[in-house]
Amino acid sequence: MGTDDGNLQITRDGAKSWTNVIDKVSGLGKNSWVSSVKASLYEEGTAYAIFDRHTLGDMKPYVYKTTDFGATWTALPVEQSGVRGYAHIITEDPKDPNLLFLGTEFGLWISIDGGNHWAQYKGSNFPAVAVRDIVVQPRESDLVLATHGRGIWIIDDISPLRALTPEMMAKDAVLLDSTAVQYLSAGGGWPEGDATYVGPSRTNSAYITYYQRSRHIFGDLKIEIFDAQNKLVDTIAGTTHRGLNRATWSMLLKAPRVPSAATAAFEASTGPRVLPGTYTIKMTKGDQVYTSKLNVVMDPRAKYTAEDRQAQYDLAMKIYQSLARMSFAVDSMMMVRDSAAARAAKLQPKDSLREKLLDLSKQADEFRSKIVATKEGGQITGEQRIREFMTEVYGDVTSFDGRPTNSEVARADALTRELEDVIREFNDTTARELPAINSGLKKKRLEPIQPLTQEQWEKTQTADSGGQRGEAVGGFRERD
Repeated sequence: MGTDDGNLQITRDGAKSWTNVIDKVSGLGKNSWVSSVKASLYEEGTAYAIFDRHTLGDMKPYVYKTTDFGATWTALPVEQSGVRGYAHIITEDPKDPNLLFLGTEFGLWISIDGGNHWAQYKGSNFPAVAVRDIVVQPRESDLVLATHGRGIWIIDDISPLRALTPEMMAKDAVLLDSTAVQYLSAGGGWPEGDATYVGPSRTNSAYITYYQRSRHIFGDLKIEIFDAQNKLVDTIAGTTHRGLNRATWSMLLKAPRVPSAATAAFEASTGPRVLPGTYTIKMTKGDQVYTSKLNVVMDPRAKYTAEDRQAQYDLAMKIYQSLARMSFAVDSMMMVRDSAAARAAKLQPKDSLREKLLDLSKQADEFRSKIVATKEGGQITGEQRIREFMTEVYGDVTSFDGRPTNSEVARADALTRELEDVIREFNDTTARELPAINSGLKKKRLEPIQPLTQEQWEKTQTADSGGQRGEAVGGFRERD
């Protein structure tokens, strides 16, 4: 127990008697405020004491440790490690005895070696604010900070700190293994009325954590995610700060390709969630490559099974591919439409070939209008086509990770067949009309019209492959 007039008392008989051990603490001025005393979670007889002398004009942090019930005290080298501000609180991690958290008037400081070395936490734009209390939530592995004037801060998942060792920090870089949970998507109303207060929700992304001994300056720094078949799933950006850093991955594939139309396809603005499983993370840092594993798991609250999740993913990807097929078809129709119109513009008004070209251009646009909406208004005006219906089903399927309904499966199949019917009609028309038209164009020394093949179309899309970009965020790092 500590007092505000410089006494440090200890009891070993349930508070029946107390012994003042302040004279065992060396290097400390008299009448120092004892701001915190904490017994160790691990060793009997071990405790930490923090002294505050800022009212006496001394802004230094004073942190001491005893391992023999207060008979002797050792000053932890906090100031020598660059810790700034008089100290308020020190807390042991409940899973790692060497992991310590220190709150001072100017922020949070972390030690992974039992207090011998310290580094300041600067992640998530955490301010240099007084940290008055620290609690580790053991179930979630979250660090909760009570500040003076800046509210409560929660640092999600401190397991990377537990994995970090002095041996690892001696290396140039380390990519840590991690686990990511695909939390249930949920929404609700506003039961609080106008008294609602909304804070930031926990992320739905995966954290990819890595350590750099020094700031990355030269060469590329990129992070790639590969699935169990060693197929590249996504590429995300990383930060270049020294120390411990975090990058985030959405765990989503890139958004499906949807043909342009008069209305936006908001339901298809994001890609499907990847399946749970083990993914390989590869970080390229200059000419060095580092790898780790990312274990993606379902939300433990989920009522659906792994088989249900697979069925949802399979249907989402089936529609995803149908939308890509649709995009190719619409692009092909627009190419024929525009090519025919452009060549017709080069011919005389009464030329019979010109009339055939204009008729082909019109037919191509009519086929396109069977697939996509060409008038604004959507459901209001009734202008909905295969594209609009299919993106609606896609949005319904991807909004819930469980097994899709029978009606969703049937609707996706029906729309796919309808799409293929239109594509087949278009192909039959071009196969019937183009030979004679191209023969006439050749006679007039004009370029023939060659419909776009799916292989040609897919080659034009490869530049955009590789998935959505993840967000790079700063993490735990030492002072620069």
